[in-house]
This record gives sequence, structure tokens and C-alpha cells, in this order.
Amino acid sequence: MRSRLTARSARLFLAAVAVTALAATTTACGPEGVDAAANATSSSTESPDTGGNGGSSATDGSGSSTSDSGSGSGSGESKSSASSGSTDKTDSGDGGKSGYGQSCGTNDLDFTVTSESQAGGYFLVTAKAKSGITCYLDINTPSVSFGSGADGVASPVGQGGEDPIKLTGSTAAYAGVNPKTTNRDSGKEFENVIIGVSEEDPNPAELKLPDTATVDKPIVTGWATNPANSVPIIV
Repeated sequence: MRSRLTARSARLFLAAVAVTALAATTTACGPEGVDAAANATSSSTESPDTGGNGGSSATDGSGSSTSDSGSGSGSGESKSSASSGSTDKTDSGDGGKSGYGQSCGTNDLDFTVTSESQAGGYFLVTAKAKSGITCYLDINTPSVSFGSGADGVASPVGQGGEDPIKLTGSTAAYAGVNPKTTNRDSGKEFENVIIGVSEEDPNPAELKLPDTATVDKPIVTGWATNPANSVPIIV
């Protein structure tokens, strides 16, 4: 009887030891399980963050694309404005007078003055249209004066007078000016002559004379295409 009790007591003791060991094992595993769960949770949390960053990057990329698109639009507007500006012809080299059939203005022409010996001496005025301009000398006698006084204005004479004369390229018109038609020892000296296509021309040209001129009752011929027809003679 005693032997059975002893054996039973031994079994209960072993069972108690086993329960205690099992509890200790469970307690020891608990924190590790918690840490593992925490790590798993952390990994799970970081994964959405990564996805969030990806979303943010995508958003930034969209914003950058939108900004680039706006810049492209602005650049397009600038080119359109520049293209429009390039069609403006108000600053053309011919002063805005590039048409055909127009009357010549003084600023449409280039003038030269040479000294000639015929008929006691006179000045030959040569007029040509500036590059790119075609125009007509509708008024057949130029306006010529020495200085600003009335006594320096040249009177027209009968030579020349072809009407109208078309000037373009190398085509030239000629007029002869005699600064002194009197025999008296009088007159004023001038180094320049003022020439306009008409008395009303607002922009006459002032040209340097090849020689100093003594002026007393000057005369001027009409325009001619042949310089031989531009010798000033009182008729």
C-alpha cells in the first residue's frame, strides 16, 4: 500500500515539474512572439509608406509635367509674337516707299553735283532713285536755292522738262544750274546748294558744291534724261 502511494506521489511531482517547465517556456516565448509581431507590424507599416512615397513621387512627376507644359505654352506665345513682329515692314530700308507708280520725294533720291565748263560754267545735278525704290519725277523742274534768302532761289528756264521721268536702278535725271547770270561784279558766295523735287517738299537735300559759287540771279533747267539737254541758257 505504501509503495503505491509513493509511486503516485512521484508521478504527481513529475507532472507538477512538467507544468512548471511548460509555463516557463510559454513565458519565455511570449516576449519573442511580441517582438516578432511588432517587427511584422513595422514591416507592414513601412510597406504602405513606401507605396505612399511612390504616390508622392508620381504626384510630383505629374506636377513637374504640368509645369513643363505651361513653360511650353509660354514659349509658343513668344514665338508667335516674334513671328508677328518679323512681318512689320515700317522699318524697311527704302523708307516705306517700295511701291511702283509713286511720285518721287527728295528723300527717295540720291543726288550728285559736278562742275561743268559749257555756257560759261554751271553745275550739273544728277538724281537717281535709292536702292529698291521706283518713282516718277512728276514735277519737271527741281527747286534749287542758295541759302535761305529769296535772292538765292534759282529761276526755271526752258531747257529739259521731260515729264514724267521714271527713276529706278541706274536710270538718272539731270538738271543744270547756273549760279550767276549777270555781268556785274556782285553776288554772294556759297559752298552748298539746296535741292528739292518741289518747292513744297518738306525734306530738301543740302549738297556740298565742288567749287565755291558766286550767286547772282541763278537759273535752273528742267529734268532731262540726257545731260546734253541740261545746259542752262536764258532764252
